Amino acid sequence: MMVKPKIVIAPDSFKESMTAKQAANAIERGIRSAYGEAFEIDIIPMADGGEGTTQSLADGLKGTLYEKKVTGPLGEKVTATYAISGDGSTAIIEMAEASGLHLVPKEKRNPFLTTTFGTGELIKAALDKNVSKIILGIGGSATNDGGAGMIEALGGVLYSSENNLLNRGGGALIQLTEIELSHLDPRLKSVEIEVACDVDNPLLGPNGASAVYGPQKGATEEMIVPLDDALRNFHEVISKATNKDVKDIPGSGAAGGLGAGLLAVLDAKLTPGIDIVLKETDFSNRVKNADLVITGEGRIDSQTIYGKTPIGVAKAAKQNGVSKVIALCGTLGKGYEAVYEHGIDATFSIAPGPCQLEEAVINGEKYLEGVARNVASVYH
Repeated sequence: MMVKPKIVIAPDSFKESMTAKQAANAIERGIRSAYGEAFEIDIIPMADGGEGTTQSLADGLKGTLYEKKVTGPLGEKVTATYAISGDGSTAIIEMAEASGLHLVPKEKRNPFLTTTFGTGELIKAALDKNVSKIILGIGGSATNDGGAGMIEALGGVLYSSENNLLNRGGGALIQLTEIELSHLDPRLKSVEIEVACDVDNPLLGPNGASAVYGPQKGATEEMIVPLDDALRNFHEVISKATNKDVKDIPGSGAAGGLGAGLLAVLDAKLTPGIDIVLKETDFSNRVKNADLVITGEGRIDSQTIYGKTPIGVAKAAKQNGVSKVIALCGTLGKGYEAVYEHGIDATFSIAPGPCQLEEAVINGEKYLEGVARNVASVYH
């Protein structure tokens, strides 16, 4: 009996066009449309800790999605989605669902004011589901408060220089004098928190949270130094309260310093997001004996090699003996050839020719099906 060639389909989302699962299904449809059941196909939706991580892990872990009303970045109520794995043991949360930049109109973006309080509320919602592990993606934040809002939502009490309760937001941290952690939710002590973090910035200084990421969150040039000073004061206070110095740990500056708050107060572990998704979906075992892996995301360029999904997939595939990895994308950007030194053997843009972005977004699944059919023809 002839063994069917095996194809593993493991893309990230194509932003604004397709979720990772929709993209994977489109690739499978393209292959099946021409070759029916000639291939064994395994679909493993991917993510790197940013947008789409909850959906990808929910798909991969046969999880259930839940909604929760929480506090948004500027204090307004927002509806956030999180997931619980099929076995009930693991919660998957994206902090951007509660505290993300996309929740704040451009004209209102101000990291002096935005808070991670809603992220803490999402963590509490997960604790209410009696999980033993929380996977927290921290990409796409609107905040620069070091996780102070999150700590408050989980039971911490933050005091200002007048011994009053501290206001929320990154700017208020300069007035922080004391943090009381004795009333933190006791359930946190029995829960493992793994943070999907794809940046290695320290908390402070020219490579820190405020200087590097503050401007995209609405910080003017004049705001950078005060924000950095505020985070420095925050770190001094939490170091005194926890006896931990985390300011120079790679990733402590992630998500406006949320990485630092997670490390110091919640004993979290920071891990590259793609590594978490690969582990949780049992990618290494599922990719063994595959003849081809197809991955991809919306754009592939010179930055893709820095922890993005296609590279993580390609490296894991090659480590498990897969000879060919092909990446499909909406756009091939400048310097995309760098991916060929990191496990990807060929890249293809799915656009049939020059087109408007709106057209590409609307027709993404159709374009992806067509290119997938052509890729599969090489292996038939």
